[in-house]
Amino acid sequence: MSGAAGGGGGSSCQGAAAAASCSSAGSSHAAAAGVGAGVAGRLPARVLEHIFSYLDLYDLMRCSLVCWHWNNILSDENSEVWRSLSGRTLSDEALRSDILCNLPTYKGKQKAFQHALSSHDCSRNVYVKKNGFTLHRNPIAQSTDGARGKIGFSEGRHAWEIWWEGPLGTVAVIGIATKRAQLQCQGYVALLGSDDQSWGWNLVDNNLLHNGEVNGNFPQCNNAPKYQCNHVSLQIGERIRVILDMDDKTLAFERGFEFLGVAFRGLPKACLFPAVSAVYGNTEVTMVYLGKPLDG
Repeated sequence: MSGAAGGGGGSSCQGAAAAASCSSAGSSHAAAAGVGAGVAGRLPARVLEHIFSYLDLYDLMRCSLVCWHWNNILSDENSEVWRSLSGRTLSDEALRSDILCNLPTYKGKQKAFQHALSSHDCSRNVYVKKNGFTLHRNPIAQSTDGARGKIGFSEGRHAWEIWWEGPLGTVAVIGIATKRAQLQCQGYVALLGSDDQSWGWNLVDNNLLHNGEVNGNFPQCNNAPKYQCNHVSLQIGERIRVILDMDDKTLAFERGFEFLGVAFRGLPKACLFPAVSAVYGNTEVTMVYLGKPLDG
């Protein structure tokens, strides 16, 4: 399995679904508008591109529903429209570094920013750096701290990458959580997965966690030497891909091009957010939304 850019924008499941549906609903909705776009629908593509390059994401998504002509112009994910929007909203650090290296289009980079870890939905002991994608945990003793992504998912299939740019510490958990899950607690614990509102994979001991219980080891290595099971332990800077399938209600992981398997099944029909929790002082965690995963 691998990720490809997709998805939408917003600050909640409802907002995400609305924005995400713009590109998919654009065809049918635009067909209904059709010739009704009038003079605006007949403007030259170069003129429209220039006008669109001044608009924000929400307005661009609405414009894509006006007519076939507008929708086709905005379907070019590397056009000047998306390049301009990315230049206004993304930091130079994010654009010049390898943070977004797995996203080939400017529209994909923009969507990743819309889905990044939230600077407003996190523990008071962490903050999102100026690049917009990397979480920094302050060196606070006896505290476990987490963060959620800006957008949650109640339907569809989604993939994102997580990587630690510092030591894991005694506990480092990645996974998903509802809005009701805690994002800070005392002590060094596996916060993500400590209640029935979150599901996590502790990268330190390879345990799956939910509702305060260990749901087994992950990944499972049947009849394999122990060292082969341990080789999946996360290395500093190594990317782990998270695959959430809200249609099948599963959460899976992969490392590089190696599919590690399904970690959780039977997820609830709820709004689930990408989430992380960490304990190590000054460690940094980066999350990049990739879009809809592709089989292969």
